[in-house]
Amino acid sequence: MAVTSIWPIKNGVRDVIVYACNPEKTTEENRTSLHSVANVIEYAANELKTEKCEYVTGINCRQDNAVHIFNETRKHWGKEKDKRVCYHAYQSFKSDEVDAETAHKIGVELAERLWGDRFEVIVATHCNTGCYHNHFVLNAVSFVDGKKYCNYKSDYEALRNMSDTICKEYQLSVLENAPIHTPGNKNEVWVHKTGKLTHRDMLKRDIEYCLKYSSKPKEFQQQLYGLGYTIDWRRMSIKSKDWERAVRLKSIGFPDEIIAEYFNNNHSKPYFYRDEWNSHTPYKQRYTPVTKMMKELNFSVKNSDNTGEILVGAVLYIILALFELMKSAKKYAVQSVELRHEAQNIERYIAEYSFLKSANLETLTDISVYIENTRDKITQLEQERNIADNKRRRAEPEDRQKYKDERKALTERITPLRKNLKQAEKIYDESPRLFDLVKKEYQLERKILERNFYR
Repeated sequence: MAVTSIWPIKNGVRDVIVYACNPEKTTEENRTSLHSVANVIEYAANELKTEKCEYVTGINCRQDNAVHIFNETRKHWGKEKDKRVCYHAYQSFKSDEVDAETAHKIGVELAERLWGDRFEVIVATHCNTGCYHNHFVLNAVSFVDGKKYCNYKSDYEALRNMSDTICKEYQLSVLENAPIHTPGNKNEVWVHKTGKLTHRDMLKRDIEYCLKYSSKPKEFQQQLYGLGYTIDWRRMSIKSKDWERAVRLKSIGFPDEIIAEYFNNNHSKPYFYRDEWNSHTPYKQRYTPVTKMMKELNFSVKNSDNTGEILVGAVLYIILALFELMKSAKKYAVQSVELRHEAQNIERYIAEYSFLKSANLETLTDISVYIENTRDKITQLEQERNIADNKRRRAEPEDRQKYKDERKALTERITPLRKNLKQAEKIYDESPRLFDLVKKEYQLERKILERNFYR
């Protein structure tokens, strides 16, 4: 039964072609040999031009010059700076249903029928896992007209359908009645793969909580309001205080009949108010911690007038303190739905706060200067490493190890700098959004203070 998938590659073309054409995976005699991707890239680079690659075929290019041809096609059509450089697809077969030769023949036929008239493609059959599977490396740009392969849902459907058609011609099994697309949009799929929740997931969780402790519409409305939502009964939609658009309840799995069922079940419980309602009454915000913390930190929302002066460490400190308060105080809930949903990223914010403290960075301007200085250091070290590389190539055999060790030492200095640079860039890009979330929470607290003052 053939299984297919395709995804874009945004880095260099070479690594993915080297991986797909790795001779340790494409020869029948090495079927049981396993290598990690990190190791095979370096290993295979020197083996690409050997005859070990028994099951590798180039369409509109040769396997030994595929990287060059891919890049030249993109350059010819002015697409060399585009992020998506190629696509990596695979086709996997049921164990023991095909041999390597048949699997490769099917893969080549699939690539020729789908892409052969417009794109360069490398087809490689891997024999190392006990389950034969084809890898396809598809240039992102057509050599015919320069148009890019888009990878729409219809394109994946075409891949799946063509694979099934050819497999049936070879009397092989296919996945019957299986959905072509994973439920949910692409962003949701990737978020779920990381073990996190999307905003829709967290919204559903909030609604389930409110319904679980409500026996009639008024109680449901009170519970929602305590978590920062308002409900429109006519449209049956809910909206956060800081959202521009409302979300219809039925669109996230709560049609009228489901809501009515929750109410009826809770209403029929003899001790609902004693056991359920009284222990989970709606949140009534009495605390204003953001206002208090801003005063203690001498931090003002006026920082937003000059983004360079935003105190990034203070923003992260406030967010972390709010999350801690949410866990310890049962009568407290962050009023901003968006900020409350950020609680799932608490480990990341702890790491970012620690990084800022260790690097002695406070404002966005400080972080910007740090990023530029770190980039300069990396560039300088990379130049020194290139010099060491050139010396190693020209050196006598007895001196090569010295320059090799020198190169390794420079790499060990570059690696943590790159990690720190990536961390700093991420904080710099995210900080304005987080500051806006804290600012919204502060404004919501001001409304609570005003409401309590005029009571």
